[in-house]
Amino acid sequence: MSFSGMVKEELSKQIGAARHCRLAEMAALLNFGGRMTEDGHLRLQMENDAVIRKYFTLLRKTFNIETEISIRDSSPKKKGQIYYVELSDKKQIEEVLQGTKLMVDGNDGGMLTFCNDLVTQQNCCKRAFIRGAFLVSGSISDPRKGYHFEIVCPDERKAGQLQDIIRSFQIDAKTVQRKKSYVVYVKEGDQIVDILALMEANVALMNLENIRILKEMRNTVNRKVNCETANINKTVNAAVKQVEDIKLIAGTIGFQNLNEGLAEIAGLRLQYPEATLKELGIMLNPQVGKSGVNHRLRKLSRIADDLRENNKEELL
Repeated sequence: MSFSGMVKEELSKQIGAARHCRLAEMAALLNFGGRMTEDGHLRLQMENDAVIRKYFTLLRKTFNIETEISIRDSSPKKKGQIYYVELSDKKQIEEVLQGTKLMVDGNDGGMLTFCNDLVTQQNCCKRAFIRGAFLVSGSISDPRKGYHFEIVCPDERKAGQLQDIIRSFQIDAKTVQRKKSYVVYVKEGDQIVDILALMEANVALMNLENIRILKEMRNTVNRKVNCETANINKTVNAAVKQVEDIKLIAGTIGFQNLNEGLAEIAGLRLQYPEATLKELGIMLNPQVGKSGVNHRLRKLSRIADDLRENNKEELL
């Protein structure tokens, strides 16, 4: 099962204790996935049986409506089955629509429209609404690969409503149009953790946090290794250049024309090309610190550069 599927499985088992929270979640389920059929039936259908089971339970606990879950095969192009719950009793349909503050949009094939903010006035109800919207049309990427949370909305108005509800919790939800749909999404890892906490997906939250910790540890180790590798390369390249400079000096003016300190460090660098500045300093008598060794090697480098420049002038 995908990470997104595990989150939905967890959320499908959570039934709010308060009636107003159950109404808010039902409002989201129907707002994003329900519709009124041509023969006047209220239907919610999904490929995810866990979501349908939750809607079935919410109907029973909130409105004391006993119905059944129906199953039909998906289209030939898709594998699997479609699960749906359908209400045909007009009194029950009216009761559900009034309780969830939903209206039928006659211009959009019987889709339902959320038309009253009263259902989501309290923070607990806003959480339930976000949970319901995610169950119907949301997804979350595998955190081992990246961080992305999204809920696909059928129109711009519903996307705006959902975005406002999510943003009321200081989560920077953004909206983008994707073909004929509008997608409300969150990409920051910290904020995805927050939204999982809002929806009360506590097990998924802990799994995501564990993955984030492991990823951060790996990134820290990689940064240190890369830094150390860069330092080693820098040191090696500097030592190679120093050896080249010293060999040039030895083959032209010779060490006898250098002062004692420069001649001594030049001989040690040729003898120990892989030694660090600190190690070279310890070999000197008297010992010299890293900065002192570096100062002498720089002097040698300048002498070598002058020799190269003079040689160019002579060639010209």
